[in-house]
Amino acid sequence: MSGLIGKKVGMTSLHDAEGNLLGCTVIEAGPCVVTHVKTVEKDGYKAVQLAFGERREKNTPSAALGHFKKAGTTPKVKSHEFKEFTEDLQLGDKVDTDIFLEGGFVTVTSSSKGKGFQGVVKRHGFSGVGEATHGQHDRSRAPGSLGGSSYPARVFKGLRMAGRTGGNKITTENLRVVKIDKEKNLMVVHGSVPGPKGGIVIIWK
Repeated sequence: MSGLIGKKVGMTSLHDAEGNLLGCTVIEAGPCVVTHVKTVEKDGYKAVQLAFGERREKNTPSAALGHFKKAGTTPKVKSHEFKEFTEDLQLGDKVDTDIFLEGGFVTVTSSSKGKGFQGVVKRHGFSGVGEATHGQHDRSRAPGSLGGSSYPARVFKGLRMAGRTGGNKITTENLRVVKIDKEKNLMVVHGSVPGPKGGIVIIWK
């Protein structure tokens, strides 16, 4: 398998062999269940769909419920396709942290924390309009002029303005696997992974 679906547990620190203190992220990697196997003959490409996380049956759409029952498993929270695999996998098979090695490197994709609607200071790092002089008592966090007047009489696309912040898909590459606990399906990687505790992550080899 080329990857797994997991959950961010939190952060910790570990010492390496040289005594250096490493900031690490703990990830619950799997176990994932094979819920669909795609073939070139039937689907046009080869891929395997994995599912992770338990979901209440009454909160699962009926179409998804039938999909999971066909694989002989309970409803899951997250499904994802992986195209690169060499194993002969069947519906209902489980995949866990055995595909990763301590000392190896992984790539993690996840969603960053959502900040809601934010102004330009927090969203883009603006410094405000001028100093607090000449009566500018309410301009310290203002965006300032947009540059347009009677011509072009519109706001150009792409201007850095206030708006929804965070909640973006972010990929972090080359995170070194420091430790793997196969009994608890935990993996410790050196570095930070975007998103809150309990957030779903995709781990790639």
